[in-house]
Amino acid sequence: MEIKKGDIVGRISYGKDILFYVDRIIKTSDPNKAYAILKGVQYRIEADSPLDDLVKMEKDEIETEKRGIESKLKKRLSTVGKGLFSGRRNTNNNSTNALILHLDGDRKYTQKSERYYNKLGLKAIVKNIPENRQPQVVGNLIRKYNPDILVITGHDGMIKNGTNYNDIYNYRNSKYFINSVIEAKKATSPDKDLVIFAGACQSFFEAIMASGANFASSPARVLIDFMDPLVVAEKVATTDKNRIVTVREISAELGDGGKRVGGRYAKGKK
Repeated sequence: MEIKKGDIVGRISYGKDILFYVDRIIKTSDPNKAYAILKGVQYRIEADSPLDDLVKMEKDEIETEKRGIESKLKKRLSTVGKGLFSGRRNTNNNSTNALILHLDGDRKYTQKSERYYNKLGLKAIVKNIPENRQPQVVGNLIRKYNPDILVITGHDGMIKNGTNYNDIYNYRNSKYFINSVIEAKKATSPDKDLVIFAGACQSFFEAIMASGANFASSPARVLIDFMDPLVVAEKVATTDKNRIVTVREISAELGDGGKRVGGRYAKGKK
């Protein structure tokens, strides 16, 4: 069965453990050897695979995955919404003035992120910008919008999983996240306390943090959920300005034990 761009597929050699969509197909001089660049449907992972190791997923499997994504969104909205509108973190009577600028390399995640922020009544500007272009545009966007919280995310992954942890060339998109943070810091006024989250699946956590981020993924080089960056931004935006948001709090919200997201701390923006 022919594999084409946009198909939802699984990798046979990995037991179809993760569902991907085909972002693009790379042909080689050998017509029998072509590769696909893959991006996770539910996880912020990028990978490549020979076409002959891919199989199109059945419609019911795809629908199950999509229902799982929507279920996570609804559950989080329900849990957070009760706190936001119950008076503990009331956006009606004591609203957050924080502005979130969110750059996302994935078009579908961009749409879901925008919907999430809107449902919670948070002010957010969400842009679908490929990871390799994010360093080129982030500075101008910061000067234009003057955000309080910056999210730089999309897809990432280790080329040789489990090895060469300190080799930037072993990460698919970490260099773009690192350079985006550097450019963001350059464009930010010295008196502006910009809170930055950057990274995606298996990202080079230590290097992103060294570039100036408050929070980043992925300390344990594991997959991160498509919602993890949203939870970080929401947590900072809805925490009172007189309180500190710690990575321990965020890890507790994510239930990841600090494996998916790590960092330092940030002052709340509410």
